[in-house]
Amino acid sequence: MAVADQVLSPPLLRSLTVLAFLARHLDPLSFDETVQAIVTPEDDLRAALAEAEAKALPQQELIGASRHALAAFGELRTALAEGADFYALYRALRHLPRAEAALYPLAHQLPAVNAFFLDPSLRDDPEALACRAIPARAGESGVIQFDNEPGSRGGFSVYVPEFYRPDRAWPLVAALHGGSGHGSGFLWSWLRDARSFGAILIAPTATGRTWALMGDDPDTPNLNRALDFVASRWRIDPARRLLTGMSDGGTFCYVSGLAAASRFTHLAPVAATFHPLMAAMADAGRLSHLPIHVVHGARDWMFPVEVARHAAAALKAAGGDVRYREIEDLSHCYPREINGDLLAWMAGTPREAAG
Repeated sequence: MAVADQVLSPPLLRSLTVLAFLARHLDPLSFDETVQAIVTPEDDLRAALAEAEAKALPQQELIGASRHALAAFGELRTALAEGADFYALYRALRHLPRAEAALYPLAHQLPAVNAFFLDPSLRDDPEALACRAIPARAGESGVIQFDNEPGSRGGFSVYVPEFYRPDRAWPLVAALHGGSGHGSGFLWSWLRDARSFGAILIAPTATGRTWALMGDDPDTPNLNRALDFVASRWRIDPARRLLTGMSDGGTFCYVSGLAAASRFTHLAPVAATFHPLMAAMADAGRLSHLPIHVVHGARDWMFPVEVARHAAAALKAAGGDVRYREIEDLSHCYPREINGDLLAWMAGTPREAAG
């Protein structure tokens, strides 16, 4: 393993860091220039992968993650060269969570991978590193899939920190993917922070192509099913249950989270659309003093930022305990840097959950 680690780990981790940067700065007005500015970080990875394959190095997790990273770069550059529609770039970047999923099983074995899946503030902390350098317990901790393989609908993925102990209650985050997304991929938008700061994470997949934003709602019962299952196996803090999501997932935070029967204590819609009737029709008792953290990008091209400003104002006027965060350089993509702040916000505003 040491040889494969030395050959592949450095260029792979650099490439994944660059891909995460590109995913965070996926903006149709500037993305071509952003990609050009990073030059070709994948060249070193391609050479290292060729060396590993030529030597028949056995570390398949590193090799699999490297192939996904190279596929992401290849598809991004092809899409830009051919003038493909912007959604081709989104599809190319779906290789990033697949690479992270392939790599993560090595986090307890390789110090560099352990550090990669930690918040930068903890990467030089020996105690934090040692605490997390332990293997997952099958079915009890780590990444666990419940009928949620890629291509399936209606299942959910769970992450339980490997250092989980039942002698205290843990905060819960339910993170909802965007339209046509999948929970098994969106899990990786949050795993590093759940692992760093100690939270149990659910990433469900919508029952349909996207969340039930109008008409019949099979997704809320499905979300409650996942919540019931997790609460039956791990100890969840009843005052810290966050429902968050990106784009359509953020909009579904409003649809489901403002309902009187919602069991979530905090809402954090990101890059979501909103209609004033959502606030007007929300249960008054539910909305009163409900902690809501609205996050939106000033450069969002799908749902203009004015939508989020109006949402925050309407929810506050209706009695919600609303915070509004507008990120100047954010387009319509998920800003992983907010996750730690959302966990800290939830810790500072405890609210007893219903049910």
